[in-house]
Amino acid sequence: MRPVTPKKSLGQHFLKDMQIAERIAGTLENYGHLPVLEVGPGTGVLTQFLLNNGYDLTVVELDWDSIAYLNRHFPALEGRVIADDFLKLDLRKLFNGKPFCVTGNYPYNISSQIFFKVLDYKDMIPCCTGMIQKEVAERISAGPGSRTYGITSVLLQAWYDIEYLFTVSETVFDPPPKVKSAVIRMTRNKRTELDCDEKLFRSVVKTSFNQRRKTLRNSMKPLLGKDYPDYALPVFDKRPEQLSFDGFVELTRLTEKWLNEQ
Repeated sequence: MRPVTPKKSLGQHFLKDMQIAERIAGTLENYGHLPVLEVGPGTGVLTQFLLNNGYDLTVVELDWDSIAYLNRHFPALEGRVIADDFLKLDLRKLFNGKPFCVTGNYPYNISSQIFFKVLDYKDMIPCCTGMIQKEVAERISAGPGSRTYGITSVLLQAWYDIEYLFTVSETVFDPPPKVKSAVIRMTRNKRTELDCDEKLFRSVVKTSFNQRRKTLRNSMKPLLGKDYPDYALPVFDKRPEQLSFDGFVELTRLTEKWLNEQ
């Protein structure tokens, strides 16, 4: 039977190490009571362990060769293979609108987009795990003061506790990528709302890091303008990577107050 050929256009690197696949499936061990959505199952290396662990599993796959392979080899997935682009799905229509977990060996070229999609449905997704590029994993799990701390770190950590679980070698994939990979786990924290305008919070974070080498006194001028009267406040002496989540909330409040006065 003809195997599925990894497609560069889809960022496919098929995992071939069964032990690592089993470890990834184990990252959801505390959520066995919830259904699971696997993104980009490919030839089902991770899928088989999720099924063996008894999860109520649905998969979403864009590649028709992979879809045909899954339908042939995994009869337990009958009616549970969604032939679509995860980034375009309305996730509220899955699992009758009930909470679920997300996992997968994610394509490198859209991994950040996948996590921002998860963020849009944060009240439905208590846990998201999976394998991504090591550099991205380090970035989203980084804390204030780290050179890798940035937009994705702040926005994701506002709603999720993020664990960098383990590093994965290039050699366990077909074809081998040019970079190492890492497995992470994102667990929904107890925060139910931000103590500021959430849309403006995102804008403040993105604006701050657009000029990350400069102090906030300079990087925030696209939002606050050059005539903002409170640039002497201590928060504006800092660079964005020095600011904690609470610091960005404070900065958002200051921004909101000034914009409302205009």
